[in-house]
Amino acid sequence: MVKIKELLDNELVQGSYACAGCGGILAVRMALKVLGPETVIVTTPSCLLGVTTFYPQLAFKVPCVNVTFPSTAAAISGVVAGLRRRGKSGVKVVGLAGDGGTVDIGLQALSGAIERGDNFIFICYDNEAYMNTGVQRSGATPLGARTTTTPVGRAGRGENRPKKDMLAIVAAHNVPYAATASIGYPQDYLTKVQKAMEIEGPAYIQVLAPCPPGWGYSSHLTVKLARLAVQTGQWPLAEYERGRLTVKEVANPRPLKEYLAPQARFAHLLASK
Repeated sequence: MVKIKELLDNELVQGSYACAGCGGILAVRMALKVLGPETVIVTTPSCLLGVTTFYPQLAFKVPCVNVTFPSTAAAISGVVAGLRRRGKSGVKVVGLAGDGGTVDIGLQALSGAIERGDNFIFICYDNEAYMNTGVQRSGATPLGARTTTTPVGRAGRGENRPKKDMLAIVAAHNVPYAATASIGYPQDYLTKVQKAMEIEGPAYIQVLAPCPPGWGYSSHLTVKLARLAVQTGQWPLAEYERGRLTVKEVANPRPLKEYLAPQARFAHLLASK
């Protein structure tokens, strides 16, 4: 288990333009504390790219490759091959993408990279919509959530499809390691990143990363909501290791309303008739 007191003191991503309370940047900061400086980041057009790669500066203190929306995992394969050719076996290649760039637009390339068995970590920071372009629904948007493309009105009551089970999709590839995590449980998340580092082959982590403007809540509630998602059973903490799936049991789950009430995207579900 990773010990927080033993993590790097220096920040490997700093000076970003992220929104106050951004769960995505917290997820990346924590992961890089474990991954360390011998890391190459591959990222796609997203909130993360927009707030960290702004000419002529770069918020990442490690190499960062920016690629097209559908090609994150394809580019990962290229970087892995290039590093192998140069004899740099100690460098970890990490893909960073939001849910849109993972469960929708980037799914085909990710499937191919996993099937090839390339040695990489893919981290999906899941804020449950296309936040960078206006809060449109994605395949990771939860049932009932209001977005700009799943509005609430006479024609509909928010998202009408269940959230895509990306962990099951990745596990179906017989990947060596896959997990879900939440920034509200940093020790669990950091330990899973450490496990992914030690795997030879592809590893996948999907971390819940609340978004204040997209979800419609006060920015100081980010970590609290990331915890409540787990405590109310809306976000299971799970691991798939060598063919075995384990899910952390929630003892004495909290009422679902505690998680939904602070978020404007679910206000219609709680409104009195």
